[in-house]
Amino acid sequence: MSGLDAPEIAAAYDAVRSDKDSTNWLLISYASAVGNKLSLTQTGTGGLPELAAALDDSQVQYGYARVEYANDAESTRVKFALVVWIGENTKVMRKARVSVESGDVKRVLAHHSIAVTTGDKAELAEKEVVARLRKAGGADYNGGRG
Repeated sequence: MSGLDAPEIAAAYDAVRSDKDSTNWLLISYASAVGNKLSLTQTGTGGLPELAAALDDSQVQYGYARVEYANDAESTRVKFALVVWIGENTKVMRKARVSVESGDVKRVLAHHSIAVTTGDKAELAEKEVVARLRKAGGADYNGGRG
């Protein structure tokens, strides 16, 4: 397999999904410039801003983040977002393989409400992602104003 079966990836995924763990994101990157071996490169507790800061413009990377947001004064929702990052300086051959390899990643990081494929960190701003999660979730208590 492409390295996605590594125990540290499974452990990080479980940590992000756990209500009892402060880890709220993980990042998977290619182990080298050639080949398709993926490995866990980072985890963190700083949410989407920290994940976005860890992304590399010269790589394809896969992030997974826990996103919490309030619907109203009484309720908070927890959703998960998969990020398929295609940095603007990524080599052409690496970009060409994204559609195949992202499918493998989506199977391993299976529980997500949305998948965001982007090369623009602005699309990973908390406000943008929460708006997409609200739209994907059906119930929108803020009239679409995110």
